[in-house]
Amino acid sequence: MYRHILALQQVSRRTFVSTARRQVENKVPEKQKVFQEDNGMPVHLKGGTSDALLYRTTMALTILGAGYVVYELVKAAFPQKKN
Repeated sequence: MYRHILALQQVSRRTFVSTARRQVENKVPEKQKVFQEDNGMPVHLKGGTSDALLYRTTMALTILGAGYVVYELVKAAFPQKKN
């Protein structure tokens, strides 16, 4: 039993304490230049095609959701007559 606890302690120590760290390049200054330049584009579209796609998808879902809400409200306001 004690052997299992020691093994678990050793495994947990290895996962949290590591000497091999991956060096990550700092990309913040590059992104700041892109987003702060004055080119007439709105900020939410300066990220490229992925931002434009995300923006259009969000707008489409918002419009469809609003239309569905109006449809359900109209349907609830004029209930169907039962025969």
